[in-house]
Amino acid sequence: MLRYNFKYELRLLLRSRWIQILSLILLVLFGFSTFNGIEKVEKRKNDILTAKQQVKESDAAMLKLLDSVERGLEVSASPWTIPTNPMNVGNHHPRVAAMEPQPMAFVSTGQADLFTHYIKPTVSGDDFALNFTEMTSPVQLLFGSFDLAFVIVYLLPLLIIAFTYNVLSAEKEQGSLRLLASQPISIRKWVFQKLILRFFWLSVLVILSLLVVFFLIGVEPLEWTSTLSLLGLTICYMLFWFALAFLVNLFVGSSAKNAVSLIMLWVIFVLLAPSVLNQLGNTLYPMPSRTLMINEMREHKAEVTKRQDEILDNFLRDHPEYAINDTTQSRNFYHSYMASQKVVKEALEPIVSSYELQLHKQQEWSKKLQWLSPAIVAQESLNQLAGTSTADYEDYRDQVIGFAETWREHLMAYLYNNKPFGQQDYSSLPNFQFSYASNTTMGVSALVLLLVAGALLVFGFAVQGKSQKRGLLSN
Repeated sequence: MLRYNFKYELRLLLRSRWIQILSLILLVLFGFSTFNGIEKVEKRKNDILTAKQQVKESDAAMLKLLDSVERGLEVSASPWTIPTNPMNVGNHHPRVAAMEPQPMAFVSTGQADLFTHYIKPTVSGDDFALNFTEMTSPVQLLFGSFDLAFVIVYLLPLLIIAFTYNVLSAEKEQGSLRLLASQPISIRKWVFQKLILRFFWLSVLVILSLLVVFFLIGVEPLEWTSTLSLLGLTICYMLFWFALAFLVNLFVGSSAKNAVSLIMLWVIFVLLAPSVLNQLGNTLYPMPSRTLMINEMREHKAEVTKRQDEILDNFLRDHPEYAINDTTQSRNFYHSYMASQKVVKEALEPIVSSYELQLHKQQEWSKKLQWLSPAIVAQESLNQLAGTSTADYEDYRDQVIGFAETWREHLMAYLYNNKPFGQQDYSSLPNFQFSYASNTTMGVSALVLLLVAGALLVFGFAVQGKSQKRGLLSN
């Protein structure tokens, strides 16, 4: 019977042009979304390259100016920009702290349209005031990005619904179900075989379409491991929706009711569940007022400005490594300012920590309950594969703050020892190198989707086995 179903289903799909139409739709969707993702990645790379080129040109000008000063030549530059002062180097010639895109970044935009990908920390800047967000169109944020993850998570289930909603109901409505019931196979096994065959053909079309698109864009050989992970997760996600279609076909009834039921399930899992979890997180763990935090920051700065000399004395007493060696040199503005910045940072640490603690609680809440929606599981896994997940940007932020402290400490040693910055010191300037953490959970996500799909299929067989005693044909 399975062999007969295989031949019959293939002929039916070819005659109804389902396979041809799906092939065209998948190629268009995957091709356009991949092209759109690559465009965003290229823009990201160009922005980082432009920033690095600006730093390179600025460094070349700085070295020329240092050479002129060291040779005793007269220079036409403001004292606040002459690089012999280490603070001028730290403020006017910062390094680029860039988050280079992952090879598979085109798969999912994730948080990339909310956060910037490069920052230039300065010695006089505040770590907690570093701007990690970028100006983004609110219209684009509303509609999201048309990337490969969007096609897989949002649109592919709709194609599956259109492909499977009337597998059994069509036979009922055409009057051929009683003829099928006379065959030596149970109705539930027949529906299962039909859906498995459709799952097989759709999986083949999805895999071939993705491979063709990836081949055309020139995916590197080293990226094929990630490509296989992407294909595996996509197939598991598809299997979940086919399992839902199996239950709906068995228990709902007419084609119209099947379609409405599957669309309702799509709305619940893809749209409602993420929104509800997000709103619950905001309600359970409300964020402190950022406006109050900024106001308190200004108050602390105004207070420490009034007692900068006292702060500097205490700072040098607590940090003998920064003691001013040449006592004949007068203290300048940066001696007091940098010391006061440390005091401000220490005073505001509890406020910033409380803000970040609530944010982490919200994220942990979402992580714990993301398994309630396969759409969230698939989206998070694709974000991790692309290196655009929330965890990736949190890691980037932590690494930038750490580098900002390293940059500041390196140049403060010159400041408090009254040592001018020279050409020979340029090569020792710290540079930022971002490293992605290997936090992918694609294997776990695929396994969870498989288990959920398997549980749905087992449930369908078990319950339908009981309901068959009442007579399926009478439904």
